[in-house]
Order: sequence, then C-alpha cells, then structure tokens
Amino acid sequence: MFKPLRAVARAAAALAAALVLSACGGSPDDGHDGAGRGAAPAVGAQGINPQPAANVRQGGTLKLSTQTWITQYNEYQVDGTNGDASAILEQVEPVLMPKDAKGVPHPDPAYLRSAAVTSTSPQVVTYELNPKASWSDGTRMSYRDFAAVWRALDGHDDAYLVADSSGYDQISGVARGKDDQEVKVTFGTPYADWQRLFRVLLPAGTIDTPDKFNKGWIQRIPVTGAAWRIKSIDRTAETVTTVPDPRWWGTRPKLDTITWRALDQPADTEAYLNNEIDETPAILPEDYQRLVKAPKTDIRRGARWDEVHISLSSRGPLADVRVRQAVDLATDRKGIVAAFAKDLDIPVTTLNSHFFMPNQAGYQDTAGRWGRFDLPGARKLLDQAGWREAGPGKPRTRNGRTLTLRYVISSGSASSAVDQAQIVQQQLGQAGIQVVIQRVPQTDYFTKFVNRGAFDLTSFRNVDQVFPSQLFSTFQQPEGAQSYLNYGRIGSSEIDKLMTEASRTTDTARSDRLYNEADRLIWAEGHSIELYQRPQILAVRKGLANFGASGLGDWDFTAMGWQK
Repeated sequence: MFKPLRAVARAAAALAAALVLSACGGSPDDGHDGAGRGAAPAVGAQGINPQPAANVRQGGTLKLSTQTWITQYNEYQVDGTNGDASAILEQVEPVLMPKDAKGVPHPDPAYLRSAAVTSTSPQVVTYELNPKASWSDGTRMSYRDFAAVWRALDGHDDAYLVADSSGYDQISGVARGKDDQEVKVTFGTPYADWQRLFRVLLPAGTIDTPDKFNKGWIQRIPVTGAAWRIKSIDRTAETVTTVPDPRWWGTRPKLDTITWRALDQPADTEAYLNNEIDETPAILPEDYQRLVKAPKTDIRRGARWDEVHISLSSRGPLADVRVRQAVDLATDRKGIVAAFAKDLDIPVTTLNSHFFMPNQAGYQDTAGRWGRFDLPGARKLLDQAGWREAGPGKPRTRNGRTLTLRYVISSGSASSAVDQAQIVQQQLGQAGIQVVIQRVPQTDYFTKFVNRGAFDLTSFRNVDQVFPSQLFSTFQQPEGAQSYLNYGRIGSSEIDKLMTEASRTTDTARSDRLYNEADRLIWAEGHSIELYQRPQILAVRKGLANFGASGLGDWDFTAMGWQK
C-alpha cells in the first residue's frame, strides 16, 4: 500500500500514488540508458531544505494530500497498509525509532531513553521509555503497550487480521522490567532486524482484542500519543485536520495545522498550482513540465526504497506455474522501463531483485532467465500447459476456454499506470494471452481488489522496505484465509524456510545470501515481475523547511514549517 508516503514500515501504493522513493542504479544495459541525463540521487540523499529551528517561524498551515479517502488507520491490520494512512498515523502516534537519511533507526528521546540488545543468549532487547511519555487519554506508555502489539501480531490468533507477523512471531515474551516503563523483549530465536519492530507503538487498550484491532481504527484514530492530535476527520469534505497537542511533553511543533485532503492523483497538479496543497509528485513528464515553471516552487529529490512491479495471482489460468512463467517471459521489462523513463532527466534501470535496491549492499541480479524477454520461450510454456494457438492475433484456447487475464487498475491511476497496463496488454497478446484492463473505483482498489486477491494482474509499489525481513509477509505462504501481504497467494515452503533462516542470522553476508537464494525461487514461482526503482521527485512550495523528499529517512513533524 499511498503521496505523500513517508516512512511507512509496510507501504504499498498504486502507481497512481506518489509514494516514498529511492535512488536509481544499475548498469546502463540493464534498461533505459539514461544518456545525457544527470545522475540519480545518491544513497542518503534528501531534498527537504534542512533548517535549524531558529530559521523556522512559529505558526502557519501545511496542506497535504492523500491519494484516496482512508478507511483503516491501523497500519498493522491487513487493510491498513496504505502509505498515506501510515503517514497520518505516524504524525499522531509514537514512532519509537525514526530513520535518518541513510535509513538507520535511532531512538527518539521523546519516547525512549534507550533501546538496545542487553543479552544475546537468549536475545533480549531492553527498552527504557521516557517517563513523561503518555497517551491522550492520560495513560502512561508502558510495557503493556509493547505486549499488546506483540500479542496482536505474533500470529497466534487468526482473528487478528494482521498484515505481517514476521519478527513478532520470533518473540517468546514481553515483560515488565524494573518498572512499568522498562520493557524486556525476549526472542526465542535470534532476530537481527529487531529495530524494525514496534516502530509505531499503539495503546494497548485500542488493540487488545481482535474486534478493536480490526475495527477500532476504521475512519478514526481513537487515542493519540505524539506532538500532534486529530482535530477532525471530515468524511464529507474528505479532509483530516491535525493540530499540536497541548499535552505534548517534547519540542513544540512549528506549524499550527497540517491538513490532509483526499485527491485523485490527476487532480494533484491542478490543486498544487491553485495553492490548494503545498506538495505534489513531479515525476510524470506532463506534470514536471508544468510544476518546474510554477512560481515559488522547488523541485526536490531524494533517494528512497521504492519499487514498481506487476503482481500475479494464482487463480484461474495462473494457478499453473507454467502460465505465470510464460507471462514473465512475454513481458518486455526494458520496453516498459524505457516508456516510463523517456522524458525523465535522471536514469531509470530495470530492477532484478525483490529484496534489494541496486544501491544496497546485498543487491544481486537474481532474476536469471525470468528477467529476460523471451517470447518463443513463453509460447513453448503455454504449449506445455495445454493452451493452443488459435491463429495470428487471437488468444489461445484450452478445452473451449479463452486464455484471458484481468489487469486491474485504479480509476484514479496516473497516465504512467494506464500506459503500463496497455503495454503489458500488447506484449502478452503476442504470446496469445488476452489481457482485459479493468478499471475499478479508487476507493475500492486496495480494500476490495488487491487486498482480496481479486485480480489476475495488477501493479502497485512496495516502499520503505529498508530491512529485507520487512518483505517476509509479501512472499510468505498464505495460511487458510490469512494471505498476509501475499495478495496473489503464491509461495512455497522452500521460500519460507530461506527467508526464516535469513531473518534469524545476525551475519549480514549470510543473511543477504539467503535472501538472494529465496529470491531466485520467487522469480521462478512467477510471484511478481520487478520493473524498476522509482525516483523521488516532488514539487514543494518554496520556503517550506525540513520537508519534502525525505529519501530513506522520516519526516520530523515538529521541525517542518515555513522559513523565516
């Protein structure tokens, strides 16, 4: 699930959304060659106009947009993975360990005095909470909140419809330390990425039953615990208004108000030019050409973890792995990337990994055969699967059925998403696969289609997955009705075993090797087709400080504001 997507531990978004992003990389022959273009942003690059507090005036309003009206604000729930929802949630709830520009988490002293591994056999992580930290209902934050998050997410009860149980399912206990504000988290097996857990702390009383967890955050945020609070959630105007919380014990926010207004992406540029919002994506050429000329506008760029892919399902004809593999081979990824990047001023290359971006240390080309355009190979696989040619330009058939796949896109999709669907339609048609493009209401795209696996093909983005273990549930084998984030329900026990081994080692080199071994199997299963790492290019109102293209880092909602 998502722009202004920010630091979203688990975020995915339709191509219509301008989510959090990452830098491009790879060799020129991996995709569009980027001749005559500037370099992609380096790792750690941000475009936020950093300013000390003394240079930022007190007061003012920041107007932001979301790509759809948000229904579920619990980002741990399967329907809550929309990045805009996470951005709002993380404005008003504790983000215990925000990430710096290079994606490294650090304890926020407003919430944590310390967080560290205090034992290795077994692994124990000790959190010491700031004694001033409290919820908006007056309850002090404590080990009980950690315990409630763990119990909801550890996978012991399928009534909790969780997006991701990985990591939490390796915890053997959460206990009180020397007092209620010291938390002892004990792991049954070593877990290297412990810093990604409990990223957003939620109050125990709002998630301690399946009903509260699943339904208590629908179109509401019941309790807050940050520098900001919810003033109103206006369903009619589709606007969320936030204001500083006078009970806040930390640094006072610079701004008086931050509003979030639901807009289809095609309307974002017009809204920005009409001064209705203060930030908008500028990645599409037709938008960039207008926004770069707009008065009092900065074009800000950052390096973010952001990938675009095509998801496949395991239903209908795609239940046969040979058909999924044929779709893979019949998809000319370089052609799709070239079409997307033709008017950008930075290079974009094909992405050959599900777990790593090209500018990450663990990156390898794990696609192998499945990353190469091979139309004859695709046709051979379809022959083997029993789908017979019906003549030039006609779809294949088997037992009187036509080989037809539904490519589901949001009605609010940007032009690049529509173009991509049409390119795939044309490419697969050459192999005898008929693709029907189905537009669905933007508000239903994730909740009724993607999250429910009601598609044959679709395309959205995974973002901010700086820790490879964050992608565990994306490729994890579903269990019964629980699909986690593996919407197409494609996986294997071998993939799960390798990912589990990778998450349980603290040896980074071995972990990277295991994730890459798992990825080779993911490609072979036809789970999804990686396309490219998306650059982060935003138009931001000139004078906005500590705000914009945050790259691998998080926004600081207390520091952003208008420059003096």
